[in-house]
Amino acid sequence: MPDLVDLCAVAVDAARPGEAVEAYAEESRRVEANAYRGEVENLTFAESRGLGVRVIADGRLGYAYAADPTLEEVRRTVEQARGNATLASPDEHNVLPSPTTAEPLAGLFDAAQAAMPLERKVGLALDLERRAVALDARASKVETAGYGDSVARMAIASTTGVRGSFERTDCWCVVVALAEEGDDTQTGYSFRIGRRLDELDWEGVADEAVARSVRMLGATKPETARVPVILDPFAGSSFLGVLAGALTAEAVQKGRSLFANLVGAAVGSPAVTIVDDGRRLDGPGSAPFDDEGVPTGRTPLIAGGRLEGFLHNAATAHRGATRSTGNASRAGYRSTPGVGTTNFAMEPGAASLEELLRRAEGGVLIQDVSGVHSGANPISGEFSVGATGLRIRGGALAEPVREMTIASTLPDMLRSIVAVGSDLRFFSSVGVPSVLVGEMTLAGR
Repeated sequence: MPDLVDLCAVAVDAARPGEAVEAYAEESRRVEANAYRGEVENLTFAESRGLGVRVIADGRLGYAYAADPTLEEVRRTVEQARGNATLASPDEHNVLPSPTTAEPLAGLFDAAQAAMPLERKVGLALDLERRAVALDARASKVETAGYGDSVARMAIASTTGVRGSFERTDCWCVVVALAEEGDDTQTGYSFRIGRRLDELDWEGVADEAVARSVRMLGATKPETARVPVILDPFAGSSFLGVLAGALTAEAVQKGRSLFANLVGAAVGSPAVTIVDDGRRLDGPGSAPFDDEGVPTGRTPLIAGGRLEGFLHNAATAHRGATRSTGNASRAGYRSTPGVGTTNFAMEPGAASLEELLRRAEGGVLIQDVSGVHSGANPISGEFSVGATGLRIRGGALAEPVREMTIASTLPDMLRSIVAVGSDLRFFSSVGVPSVLVGEMTLAGR
């Protein structure tokens, strides 16, 4: 079986004079195990290997891909991409990036994690469920208890001189616990991701899911009020995920971002700093270079409330007369690169959760929101979402509340943030700490 680097080299060697050719190859192996009532509910294996080729000639871009190709199939894929280019409209911004040295990023791959026996993975899923159902008599069931991991490698090469490859390991676990008391049923969710098993704290995932479900028992619908609100990391990550899309140059150039034409303007309070950093190892989106071979790095997007700029790949950077920020992103070898985040995070502050609770006296801690991605408008920033949480009284969490709605705009919410917690936590490629919003309207009864 040809190595990924060799597949890419063959594709680039097939370029004709005047053509720009890029080859992107990847392979991955993924395993997921889920437990239910003391047994393995399902065990999933997935493997993928393939190569995608971009050919640019006279400003026309053609793309083609092949699954698990031979060297001859790679050459045919280049020919197919070349033919597709003849059917495309010319665009001067169809460009490939120039080569830039990407420093290696130690810690992305763990050999012991890659070699973990299947029996251990299945055992972890069973252990997750076993621990979750034993913690509290009111939470004797789980909706989900699962462990998963993946081993992946990618390589890239182009006629501009880009060359690179790296491999990575990832693992994760999730628990959704069900708490019951009388006719009342509540769910609690927890999730963690890491490079290797000892970063997961899987016992803590079970504990947290159960605690979050049990504390919502007896929740009532509150009266409508305007109060201080703490968004915990679970809730905050949903809102930050919407912001991530609005801070890409692709969205701005297509007229789909609420931040268009606002560079240099204050878009949040001084407490708000948001960055994208592809080289921080505590984030799951780390890589030495992006999906076009451009080195990743730290890109300030909002600093002290002021909009600094946007995320770019090669095409958006060329269109905007700037440079790529190393944020080219693909859904896999079957797709061309768009613009995406790496480790997109709100920078933590110095406040502990206890301090935030003291400052939010009489308010509510929101632990879960629903409908953010469908209920938030990425152009206007308006949103209306359902929420559940707990009242704050005497600097501590009190009775639970549910069936309430938060309606505002993302800019208003950013400007109303008065403090940011120290408890930064990543959910997929989005990281956020607890956030104190000075006042928000919670619509209940």
